[in-house]
Amino acid sequence: MSRARVIVLSVTQQGMSVAAAAARFGVSRQHIYVLLSRYRQGGIEAVEPRSRRPKSNARSTGEATRARIVALRQQLTAGGLDAGPVTITWHLGQEGLPVPSTSTIRRILHAAGLITPEPRKRPKSSYIRFQADQPNETWQSDFTHWALADGTDVEILNWLDDHSRLLLSCTAHEVVTGGLVVDTFTATINKYGPPASTLTDNGLVYTARFRGSRNAFEYLLASLGIQQKNGHPYHPQTQGKVERFHQTLKYWLNNRPAADTILQLQHQLDQFRTIYNEQRPHRSLPGITPAQAYNATIKATPARRPLGAHYRVRHDTIDQFGKLTLRRAGQLHHLGVGRNHARREVLILVDEHEVTITDRVTGEILGIYDINPNHNYWANKTKKPGRWPSN
Repeated sequence: MSRARVIVLSVTQQGMSVAAAAARFGVSRQHIYVLLSRYRQGGIEAVEPRSRRPKSNARSTGEATRARIVALRQQLTAGGLDAGPVTITWHLGQEGLPVPSTSTIRRILHAAGLITPEPRKRPKSSYIRFQADQPNETWQSDFTHWALADGTDVEILNWLDDHSRLLLSCTAHEVVTGGLVVDTFTATINKYGPPASTLTDNGLVYTARFRGSRNAFEYLLASLGIQQKNGHPYHPQTQGKVERFHQTLKYWLNNRPAADTILQLQHQLDQFRTIYNEQRPHRSLPGITPAQAYNATIKATPARRPLGAHYRVRHDTIDQFGKLTLRRAGQLHHLGVGRNHARREVLILVDEHEVTITDRVTGEILGIYDINPNHNYWANKTKKPGRWPSN
């Protein structure tokens, strides 16, 4: 029997005075009068201790907000996008709704049965994270495999800004080649400006150093004054941002109908790029989108390259006489490569001062030419095919 019941029964059944009961049980007389009032109104059960919890809480999450949190979770998950508490917080703010703490959102999702417990993961604090200080300080690149509706394997080539996580380029191809790496990189620097450095793995499309030579991409980087960085072999964590990005991309694609063609897949990638850059916060950024992070501060530039430079790439085939023709400023110029290279498919890199011709498959340098608008014929500066000129 609770002490409150003993006090009430001692006064009402045994005739003990309120003052004597207060002294006997060590409580105030006022408290005993409250117990007696409850007893007269609701019987002996009413004297039990009552919860001190307030009947209302001005800071509690409203039903409309709770419903929107659940709806956002379902909507984002169905769309193949991140649907964690941090992302939901951002969307609530964008919609002008009250924004609870992430722990409150997590409790609401738990109560709705929308969180599946997972095994304990390695704590984030145990990872050593590196991030460029400025946009365009480092661009990461890699490609990943994907299957079309009929099972055909294709490859998706990506360029990602290390600082802002901005998806600079995302393109689908039958097979990613060294020429495509140069093509997409050149198109990207013409839009965003050249980066100070690149970070990739050691795939042949990025580097030929393990073969004792350099490919077209390496030559382009050197000519632009861009530092090339490559991860350690068999250590993909070095390119962790683009590797993690592939998971995000594939999660989104898996929630879409499989594309029948590369063109359809490219349409999906273009849509994803807009969503990824502009319509969702990145988990590694302070509540902003990659586009906002990229535009928030001054851009890094190569150590020795003027701003505003423009570069273009052309694919061609050397004719039977070992020559190529290039149109510049409305005038045709002829470039002698050599009869021994006749019929070879090549990649032509053009900047403000030089033209470089490389083999499209191997990346071997076949010729370097100074741009001279006053001459129709430009001479090959390399003494022999494949010679790497000094910088």
